[in-house]
Amino acid sequence: MPKAKTSRPKRPTPTPDARATVKPAPVPAASPVTQPAPQRPRAQEHSYQTLDRAAMAAIAPFTAGLSPHAMIDAWADWAMHLARAPGRQLELIGRAQTNAMKLARYGAETMLGQAPEKPFPLKPSDTRWRHEGWDQLPFGLWQQGFLAVHDWWDAATADLRGLRKQNNERTGFLARQLLDTVSPANFPLANPEMLEATARSGGRNWIEGAGHFVEDAVRTLTQEHKPIPPEFELGRHLACTPGQVVWRNDIMELIQYAPQTETVQAEPVLIVPAWIMKYYVLDLSPQNSLINWLVGRGFTVFCISWCNPTGRQADLALEDYRRRGIMEALEAVNAIVPDVKVHVNGYCLGGTLLAIAVAKMARDCDDRIASVTLMAAQVDFAEAGELLLFLDESQVAFLEDMMWSRGYLDRPQMAGAFAAIRSEDLIWSRAVRRYFLGESDLPSDLGVWNGDTTRMPARMHSEYLRGIFLENRITAGRFAVEGRPIALKDIAVPMFVIGTETDHIAPWRSVYKTALFTDCDLHFLLTKGGHNGGILSEPGHKGRHYRIGHRPPGAHYRDADNCLAMHPPKPGSWWPEWGDWLLSHSSGATTPPETGRPEAGYPPLEPAPGSYIHQP
Repeated sequence: MPKAKTSRPKRPTPTPDARATVKPAPVPAASPVTQPAPQRPRAQEHSYQTLDRAAMAAIAPFTAGLSPHAMIDAWADWAMHLARAPGRQLELIGRAQTNAMKLARYGAETMLGQAPEKPFPLKPSDTRWRHEGWDQLPFGLWQQGFLAVHDWWDAATADLRGLRKQNNERTGFLARQLLDTVSPANFPLANPEMLEATARSGGRNWIEGAGHFVEDAVRTLTQEHKPIPPEFELGRHLACTPGQVVWRNDIMELIQYAPQTETVQAEPVLIVPAWIMKYYVLDLSPQNSLINWLVGRGFTVFCISWCNPTGRQADLALEDYRRRGIMEALEAVNAIVPDVKVHVNGYCLGGTLLAIAVAKMARDCDDRIASVTLMAAQVDFAEAGELLLFLDESQVAFLEDMMWSRGYLDRPQMAGAFAAIRSEDLIWSRAVRRYFLGESDLPSDLGVWNGDTTRMPARMHSEYLRGIFLENRITAGRFAVEGRPIALKDIAVPMFVIGTETDHIAPWRSVYKTALFTDCDLHFLLTKGGHNGGILSEPGHKGRHYRIGHRPPGAHYRDADNCLAMHPPKPGSWWPEWGDWLLSHSSGATTPPETGRPEAGYPPLEPAPGSYIHQP
């Protein structure tokens, strides 16, 4: 592997008309407004504090990274408010009686040979009940009994006067998690699909399921990555768009992709992916690779590939990712494709950091940006969905103690939090298929990428959770870069913001709020799908649709639901719509640039996808 560069090259002198107004800002000592204070090194902590943190870190593996204090606080707050609410108690007694009557009527009518409508409807996204056996007795009655209890707990944990909203939502979430553990779909004698599979295979499904269970248990205990199948080899089948790594430092590699057309648009595109997962979700198989499609449309594309940090990189800060990630990548793009502005695109957390970087550039009159695209990326976290259930002061402190002992947030904690939000599908349905039905996970390009998880350095993740997520500093005007606050409304270049309809990580209404805190020309596009599947919406993908709206500069704000009602869905992929938008903000075609620029300190280092993508 080529030796990583550790020094930054001298930046090329800008032409008279390029960035003439840029004024380098002084870099003062860190301000408490800028970021939460970094965690003190162990040597500076009192031995009692060290003991406290070590104790919390020891508990973390047994609670899946969830703070037991936060859970106890939520239940206690709920129980005390319910105890002093006799009206709600009577309401719940009445609901229990009503649900019991509905269940009894359904059972009686079914026993008489009728086909009554189920009193407790199924969620379309819940795959546990798809087998036709759930329509027959006794399985249908068990299913409806479980859903009746679910319905009662939903009512019991609904809004209650005086109860803190977060505790209210957290008790409802925890109740659903506990109930899902005792779903009849999880037990062999209560699940008609399991009984049918056992009869059909002569019990072979149990042997194969036991093998799957042992395999997964060993991998969980050893924290070993599941090997990537040969048919999805990185660089050959996935992440295989041709290109070269043209810059590398300790936290990222910059990939420049080879042109596929005789001419390219003058303005290049720089993609900033999330550091929570590896970048190649945007460069999967050639047919559904956003990067490959964009190169094929005649754009010069650069993409950051983040490193997978270890404990030695525990002190990497959010500012390091902005300055030595985005800004060094932008400097490289400016050197390789000089005298033109750059289209920048950020995905998920990469989009949040990109918005910070662009707002800082706008504040300092740095005009190197042609346009900004944010894909499933939030800048305001007041309505960040069920991920907020995992965050309060107790939870963040608990995570910090866990990271303190290792130097990073490990893969299982992140993956577990995301899976818990949709536990009925991502945990229980998968467990039933794999351990009781004996079915293997069918490999897919997206599934391979989803299993190729990464770590996050302790300091950076703590700063992100506190300053951006928990305290919501970006839109509150309290997030400072280099000692001075930034404001999203300073961004004057056109923006293209993309949300996905069923996103449980970055809910689309939260993503849409970018329109509330900016004044620039803005297009908002809402596409069918979830956080990853909605972005991977290549032309020809069946069943896809999207909506798109335009907010001119200075126009009045419309709320998310009003915007949704105003724009009917359009069939097909959103990619061509975005590609046309990029073309409309480009200056025309030109000869493709050379790969890298050795004389400026950016020689080609190795073929894409580089080496950081292979870090375990």
